[in-house]
Amino acid sequence: MFTISFGKIIFLCVALFFAGFVDSIAGGGGCISLPAYLLVGLPTQTAFACNKTSACLGTSVATYKYLRSGNINVKVTLISAICGIIGSNCAARIVLHLDPQLFQKIIICVTPFAALFLLLKKDYGTEDAFDTIPATKVWAVSIITGLILGLYDGIVGPGTGTFAIMIFASVLKFDLKTAGGNAKLLNFCTGLGAVIHFVTMGAVIWPLALTTAASNIAGNYIGANLAIKKGAPFIRVMMSVAVIILLAKLAYDVFLA
Repeated sequence: MFTISFGKIIFLCVALFFAGFVDSIAGGGGCISLPAYLLVGLPTQTAFACNKTSACLGTSVATYKYLRSGNINVKVTLISAICGIIGSNCAARIVLHLDPQLFQKIIICVTPFAALFLLLKKDYGTEDAFDTIPATKVWAVSIITGLILGLYDGIVGPGTGTFAIMIFASVLKFDLKTAGGNAKLLNFCTGLGAVIHFVTMGAVIWPLALTTAASNIAGNYIGANLAIKKGAPFIRVMMSVAVIILLAKLAYDVFLA
């Protein structure tokens, strides 16, 4: 039976708080939380299971905050979420036959362009122009976004929320607050599917997962409140931070791990 010291639990709680804070605003919290679980010595499967469980519980709070403030387009996001569940399910079936590092290398090539986009596109996500997008494009983008991000989440994982925000804001023209809310609902739905899978496998250490989830929930709550209150400028800065963390995490996994 795996045992963990009190000091490591404190470390995880601090890491999960910061992960929830960043994730609720800009996505990318998994780049902080998953390495933290692995760093304290948890077996890989257990680390993934506890990470998904705590993240899903934390995301549910952020999702509620965004939903209550009217910053989620439920119809569009549920389309993406359903397709995301399909995509992540497909990933679970094919992941054993693929090299995850191949996808990580692809994302490493793509991520600098995302950072450059955030740096140069100063008016990105400032206003909501979703109503100007044709319905056929909305459906197509929602479906493709869900499938691709579902596959990515199932094979690689960290950074799914960040890419979701960028797609919702840049392609479907949502303002950053609504894009962030959409990403949270999408993440919650796909994450819930993963949690159910891990629970049925008996891979979750519940005392640890629930303890760290409390910190993650607190981080999500504070972060979502700040994002809703401060709006696009604050979210844009946090997205830049999330992209940098994502790039560092993937580069470490590919070249140093």
